Formats: sequence, C-alpha cells, structure tokens
Amino acid sequence: MVSVGFIGFGEAASELAKGLSTEGITNITAFDVMMNHDVWGEKIKAKAQEIGIELAADVRDVLKRSEIIFAAVPANNALEVAQTVKNDLNENTIYVDVSASTPKTKMEISTLITSVGSLFVDVAMLGPLPVYKHKVPIMLSGSGANLFTDTMGKYGMDLVNIGEEPGTASAVKLIRSIFMKGVSALYIELLEAAYTYKVEDIVVKSVSKTMDAFNFEQTMDRLVTGSAIHAQRRAIELNGSIEMLAEMDLDSKMTSSARDKLEYFSKLNLKEKLNGDKPSNWKDVLKLYL
Repeated sequence: MVSVGFIGFGEAASELAKGLSTEGITNITAFDVMMNHDVWGEKIKAKAQEIGIELAADVRDVLKRSEIIFAAVPANNALEVAQTVKNDLNENTIYVDVSASTPKTKMEISTLITSVGSLFVDVAMLGPLPVYKHKVPIMLSGSGANLFTDTMGKYGMDLVNIGEEPGTASAVKLIRSIFMKGVSALYIELLEAAYTYKVEDIVVKSVSKTMDAFNFEQTMDRLVTGSAIHAQRRAIELNGSIEMLAEMDLDSKMTSSARDKLEYFSKLNLKEKLNGDKPSNWKDVLKLYL
C-alpha cells in the first residue's frame, strides 16, 4: 500500500486525503505550520481526526514516512517550502506540487527537487475539490508524472499526463483561469448593468440565445475571427457601453479592459493583412502576429 504525506492541510489537502482514505489508503500523514495556532489549529486537528489520518510533529516526519508527498501550500510559499524540505527527500520520493504557482516557479521547484534525485510532479486541479475530492480532474506534468499516474491512477484519481516538462500543467490551469475567472467578472458587470436598467431577464435571455446557438469553440472562432476584421468598430461600440455605465455610476472595469484590448487588436492591422477577408479560424488569426 502506498504511503502518502501532505505538507499543508488546508482544504485541498484535506479533501484529497478524505477521498484517498475511502480508497483504502491508510498510511496518510500530514503537517501544517498552523496546526498549533490558537484558532486554526483546532480546525486542522478536528479535520484530521474526522478523516482518520495522523498529524506529524514536524515536516521531516512526513517526509520520512511518505513515498508520495503532496505539497499543498499557497503559491507564494511553494518555492520556499521546496527549498526547506529538499535535503530530506530521497530518490524514492515523488514530490507533487498542487499549488497555483506560475510555470516558472514550478520549473524552479522541479530543479530543486530533482537535484537531490527525487521525482517532481506539477499538478493542476481543474474542478472543485469539495465536490470531487481525489477524483477531481487533474492534469500533470514533470519527471514523476508517469510514475505518479501508474501509482495513483489505481486509487480512483482522474489523471491526464500531458508531458515531462514541469510547468506545463500549471500553464494550462492559469490560462484556463484567464477565461473562467475573467468571464465570472464579466458576468457580474453585465448583470449589474442589466439589473440597474431593469432589463435583466431580457438581457439574459438574449445573450443565452446567442451563446447557445453554437458550441464553445464555434463561438470562440466566430468572435475572434470577426474581431480580426471589426476590432475598431467593436471598440467604438463599447465606448457607448462605458458611457452608459458611467451615467448610472456603475463600475466599468471589464468593459473598459475589453475596449482597450480591441483597440490594441485593431492596431495590429490584421484587416489589411487579410485584405478584409474574414479568416477561417482563430489559429489563422494568431499566426498573423504571434
């Protein structure tokens, strides 16, 4: 039976541990620097007791007892943690970083971990952990991706190995976030305006009809290729939207940013390069200037 350790025992770690314990993994230990905190310490201990795992006295104890180490710390601490623990790892250790660090940071962590002979896995979790737990869709890359997939796939984990290059999985996650978080903010701005003007139901139904007519990639193709030709006109239209929001003292950060991006896009002179002909897909657009 595989032995698993967690550095950090917040939501990500506790949900993974809860799920893995239901798959029959009993050798799970964890360490969290906050476990003796006056407030958070009791919550961490209660969660560990609920799941039935052991909290180690220090991080070295977790490293010594675990074949697979999940580093589940905030992104701004991930590199420091790797620097702290690397000399206590061995060649049999698979070090799995689940933080939302940048690809560059993941590569730096990989260099530290592999320098002592251990294997590194860059993990991107692409769903809500409280819902999926250990079965959350995961993309992974790095020197230990193959072995991690072979070892943990049998315990119900949903793993997609996308290569040996550390940082690749994190790049996918953070690029997805541009859309997933960006569209959330855009929805908020849309709904604030619609609600203020008392047209929320009409606007939602109208946008739904437009967006539901085609699948995601078809819609993306249509909007991007159309903007290659009509970016300036669309930016001018958004100036009207920004003015409308200002009249009602509503925030227009997303609309203003969209206008600025379209103005930048129009200055690439793609319309001239295309002789006014709409390109067939978004890849043809990017090839013109990237």
